[in-house]
Amino acid sequence: MTSFSYQARDTAGRIVSGVQDALNEDNAVTSLMSRGLMVLSLQRKAAATRTRQKATKVKETDLVLFTRQLATMIEAGISLVQGLTALYEQADPKKQRALRSVITDITTRVQGGETFNDSLRKHPRVFNRLYVSMVKAGEHGGLLAEILDRLAGFLEATARLRKKVKSAMTYPVIVVCIAFSITTFLIVRVVPIFGEIFADFGAQLPAPTQFLIDLSNFVRGNWYWLLGMMAGTIFGVRAFLRSSKGKQLWDKWKLKLPVFGPLVHKIAMSRFARTFAQLIRSGVPILEVLDIVGGSSGNHVVETSLKGVATDVEKGDNLSVSLSRKSIFPPMLLRMVAAGEATGKIDTMLEKMADFWDEEIEALLDALTSLIEPMLIVFLGVIVGGIVIAMFLPIFKLNEVVSQNKAS
Repeated sequence: MTSFSYQARDTAGRIVSGVQDALNEDNAVTSLMSRGLMVLSLQRKAAATRTRQKATKVKETDLVLFTRQLATMIEAGISLVQGLTALYEQADPKKQRALRSVITDITTRVQGGETFNDSLRKHPRVFNRLYVSMVKAGEHGGLLAEILDRLAGFLEATARLRKKVKSAMTYPVIVVCIAFSITTFLIVRVVPIFGEIFADFGAQLPAPTQFLIDLSNFVRGNWYWLLGMMAGTIFGVRAFLRSSKGKQLWDKWKLKLPVFGPLVHKIAMSRFARTFAQLIRSGVPILEVLDIVGGSSGNHVVETSLKGVATDVEKGDNLSVSLSRKSIFPPMLLRMVAAGEATGKIDTMLEKMADFWDEEIEALLDALTSLIEPMLIVFLGVIVGGIVIAMFLPIFKLNEVVSQNKAS
């Protein structure tokens, strides 16, 4: 941004002066006039400096709001540069610093002659290929406002689905962490105390009690090795899952899980159908759609299948026939795509399928949450209760222990 020192006359006729930050002189004058000031003089204080793009990503809610508001302003007849400038001024300098930095760079590029989609492409951490492709189609077709509005709705639906999945998984993770913490505390702090008491009995302890005491001694004596092994295992697993081979195996394994596999499959299909529908409706070519949808599906199995579908479509096959050759796509989807091809409304059919799967995902998440809660409570009770019972077993058999001592 550039700082401009100005002198202006306010509505009461008084001369006022100050400093205005803006992208250029035109933006500075526009901003001052919007405040009811008549500009008398304007002088640049500092040269414009392009803000270095930070590694932090723009929040999803900020991106949705940015897209929705920009669509509204363009539809109202405001130019793209004016709309971006208004969004920059509206963004919070502290909480939305990353967004302001991105808007500044995009506005500068657009004023320099670049297209809007090319400017967005320079920020892949904020605007993915789906976003850029839809904006490009909107610019070429003169429907930028409509496309941005669709994008905002798509982003909201995607964020809503992701939030449901995260909220359903939060409770199990918290309970498992609590169970691990309680178990560690009992083994490290409580079991040794009971071990010292039982050592005075001088009798053979029950097998569960002796196992816990031995486990406690092992953990307390080798805790640094255990921590190192845990850290190494976590690091190794994460590194493996980030590799190409690891991601492929993990994505295949997720689809075969007994309970969560169907959920993962429905989420992937819902994302595929909704993304495909939005891109087709926006006028993106079919081969480019298949490439983008595969990359944004979030599952390597789906991505690989769509590459094969794209090859078949490029050879002249129908989309429904190409999809039918891949087992990952359910029969219901194939029938809807075939009906869409016959009627010329593939986007509408896929949108309906995405809505249907979203409802099924929500119902499945509710059912899993209801099932997981009692199972986790039982799991926590078994772990903690097992430790407590094992520690009190010698006390329950105190008469036998005393008898053994007298006999000896």
